[in-house]
Amino acid sequence: MKNRRKLVIALGASALTAPFASFAQKQPTKVPRIGLLSPFSSADTALWNQAFRQGLRDLGWVEGKNISIDYVYGDGKGDRLPVLTADLIRLKVDVIVAAETNAALSAQSVTKSIPIVMASVGDPVASGLVASLARPGGNITGLSQIASELVAKRLELLKEIVPTLSRVAVLWNPQGVASVLNWKGIQPPAQKLGIQLQSLEVRSAGELDKAFEGVSKGRAGALAIMPDPVFVTNLKRIADYAAKNRLPSIFHLSAFVDSGGLVAYGADRSDLFRRAATYVDNILKGAKPGDLPVEQPTKFELVINMKTAKALGIKIPNSILLRADKLIE
Repeated sequence: MKNRRKLVIALGASALTAPFASFAQKQPTKVPRIGLLSPFSSADTALWNQAFRQGLRDLGWVEGKNISIDYVYGDGKGDRLPVLTADLIRLKVDVIVAAETNAALSAQSVTKSIPIVMASVGDPVASGLVASLARPGGNITGLSQIASELVAKRLELLKEIVPTLSRVAVLWNPQGVASVLNWKGIQPPAQKLGIQLQSLEVRSAGELDKAFEGVSKGRAGALAIMPDPVFVTNLKRIADYAAKNRLPSIFHLSAFVDSGGLVAYGADRSDLFRRAATYVDNILKGAKPGDLPVEQPTKFELVINMKTAKALGIKIPNSILLRADKLIE
């Protein structure tokens, strides 16, 4: 009788706890939410975002399964970034991935608690985003594309391609931190190479036509574009102008050459976005952003449009062709 009473009690306890055990098993685990903040358009960043998602997959994070990503785009309009950043804050994202300098600065100005990962920032120290590359501090870390150092190499490439070059028109945005740093960075090498720079400020796509008029009036021998979203979202327009006016042109993104520009040289942006996934992974596993050193690019791209060179009557030196990663025929 005593044993029977124990059995009944045990069965009753089992019946009571079973629903709770079942409920516990059905409780969904929290899916981390990533906010990808970009001043570009979705089309401009399609390949970079794909590389970022692949980087996450390589680490076991699959969008739509155990991680979610909210994408917000500025479409080349820098003044939209504060609103887009606020949208991500309202969504309560766990990590913000900032596509470039202006996006990172916008995110940093709004939150000191949500971790921020820089996917491809020009110069995070000079921009005031981090204290140092080794010890970023605060809630931000990620990758630098050392843009202000590469701007000199791009000017040297132009001089190699056009040895008689003495005047270069430069498109830059005085409202973009990275663009300003590059404009400042191009001046010492220009002086060393004996090249006069023509400053053409462009704050929005609406100012491009006026800048093009300035290029024509200034009789520049080539066109250099400083990094900025307003130029990234208007690559085809700029490349078409350069081709129509028989101007050798150079930018930091290979997409510019795909659009008809002559040369592109810079960090491999897709590789940087892929590596940004590692930072997200570390942060989601408990690492503090300020303790994760900022990394620099390990892959660079030199791309040349041979069809454009032929149309311009330019013979690319063999020394440059041998260094090229891609030639567009």
